[in-house]
Amino acid sequence: MKQLDLMKELKVSSPNSIIMLVMDGLGGLPGEAGLTELETARTPNLDALAKGSMLGLSTPIAPGITPGSGPGHLGLFGYDPLEFPIGRGVLEALGIGLTLTPTCVAARGNFCSLDPMSGVITDRRAGRIATEKCAELVKKLSVIRIEGINITIEAVKDYRFALIFDAPDLSDKLTESDPQRVGAKPLPVEALAPEAKVTAAHFNEWLKKAFEILKGEHPANGCTLRGIAKDPGLPSYADIYGLKACAIATYPMYKGLARLVGMDVLDAGDTIATEVETLKANWDRYDFFFFHVKKTDSAGEDGNFDAKVKVIEETDAVIPEILGLNPDVLLITGDHSTPSAMKAHSWHELPVLLFSKRYLRKDGVTSFGETACIQGGLGHIRHADLMPLAMAHADKLTKYGA
Repeated sequence: MKQLDLMKELKVSSPNSIIMLVMDGLGGLPGEAGLTELETARTPNLDALAKGSMLGLSTPIAPGITPGSGPGHLGLFGYDPLEFPIGRGVLEALGIGLTLTPTCVAARGNFCSLDPMSGVITDRRAGRIATEKCAELVKKLSVIRIEGINITIEAVKDYRFALIFDAPDLSDKLTESDPQRVGAKPLPVEALAPEAKVTAAHFNEWLKKAFEILKGEHPANGCTLRGIAKDPGLPSYADIYGLKACAIATYPMYKGLARLVGMDVLDAGDTIATEVETLKANWDRYDFFFFHVKKTDSAGEDGNFDAKVKVIEETDAVIPEILGLNPDVLLITGDHSTPSAMKAHSWHELPVLLFSKRYLRKDGVTSFGETACIQGGLGHIRHADLMPLAMAHADKLTKYGA
């Protein structure tokens, strides 16, 4: 029996609440002082919470496999990322409230900077241009037409946009045009199956026209496409877990992830403080809260060790307010590691903390950090196994078998 089927069979109703607090890209590597960003940060509240919790290290997909944000979060939500692959384009589109029908194929677009002479990428994010500039460029690209294709393009946030092609017989068996590194030229979109050749040609025609429009811009004189995909139609959180679930997030893609599994998406503003206020205002309406902190990941990708430390400390400062709501279960971890030393996602395990008001075996760990979590009672666990643990500690699972 697959795990989601098991959860669906065993779920029971209880009034108890679960908060899943995800610091995006939380995991790190030691810096000059021999400590990770999390271990460097002053986290008195997380450390105090650790003393009454169980801790461990969690693997998003499988050992040695570096996850994207989509697979990392799907694992946290209890969906095996290898069983439910999902493209970034779907998440970006759903995250800004666009609708995807079965005939739609969605891509995430990144504005980038190209060397005008060689055509190689010099900045994959075009200096993290402002959302207002992104919207201006998207308006220019909205004039592109492809015969037989209904095209939707919308700004997302910063340098990101969503691109949707809608027509019969489109395929999502396609490669990306982003080479995922500077110093390389954008790639053509290629078909991974014979039935995808026409769709690949449509995306390449769009990209050719886009480059012509953008060539005089600065710093965003090019763009790449990632995660070209169709909506996979995942089973919902309500069906699997019987939860009334909501998402509190500031970035569109994570709202898209939440919508993908049927969570309500709340207006949470743009800061950790406004997210906490949203949590408080809606505390009596839901029994599961996905609370997402983005900028730990952004700082890691920028290679900014100190900035990542600061975001962790800002999150630590709101822990007393979150605990003041008296949650029955609080799970704290990340979706993947983003070490500042690597400036990218990595395969390293994630520190995880499980707090529960009842039935918890405390493990004696007294701080929340990667090295300390190695000694924790949760041991080495998979992301996909965290939701069943949270459900059990919240009295939301019954016995299996006679």
